[in-house]
Amino acid sequence: MHIEHGCLLRIYVGESDKHAGRPLYEWIVAQAHTRQLSGATVYRGLMGFGPHTRVIHTFKIERLAEDLPITIEIIDSRENVEGFLTFIQQQVCSGLIATLQTVEIRTFDGRAPQ
Repeated sequence: MHIEHGCLLRIYVGESDKHAGRPLYEWIVAQAHTRQLSGATVYRGLMGFGPHTRVIHTFKIERLAEDLPITIEIIDSRENVEGFLTFIQQQVCSGLIATLQTVEIRTFDGRAPQ
């Protein structure tokens, strides 16, 4: 097992947010991949609201929800995450909230412990 310190970037957007006609979350993950960040995962929320939301968005069985909250998590070095966040902020005008957190990254190489 390899242990290092890194940074967790969480980006919160709405499911209906777009960038150049493409879902914003897809565009962000594609940009992270292009810039060879360590990894990214997208989560779709069941319920949520943001600072400019007039109603709480929720998933209900009786109707298909629209504009559910989306969380994108990206992990890499603090330097790489900060550079990526700066790039994203220059490209996206609004609708984006981000948090940064220092994390311990543990990479398992598949060998049995001795």
